[in-house]
Amino acid sequence: MNPFGVEAMLGRIHRQRLAELTSGVGTGLLGLGFGALLARPLAGLTVPILFAGAAMHAWGMFDSRRIEFAGGVARPWWSALLYWLCWAALLGLASILLLRALG
Repeated sequence: MNPFGVEAMLGRIHRQRLAELTSGVGTGLLGLGFGALLARPLAGLTVPILFAGAAMHAWGMFDSRRIEFAGGVARPWWSALLYWLCWAALLGLASILLLRALG
């Protein structure tokens, strides 16, 4: 066992990068889903694409923030603002999709 905790530190860095990658891929899928809203060829896949993108992005955001808190990472004030604004936007998107499915 390493007395300096290098393995643990590298594990946290790997998890942080994985969380950020997951969030980024989810954001890309969200963009694809929004594009599908406007395109006929993918119209049937709109909801699944948006759901997959939103779920991946949400998990990546949550996991990244959790890792940052555990590691004591200092963030600027606007980082928390953007984090919660993104959650609000995801909630709004879920509401729109639900209303669309019911209506």
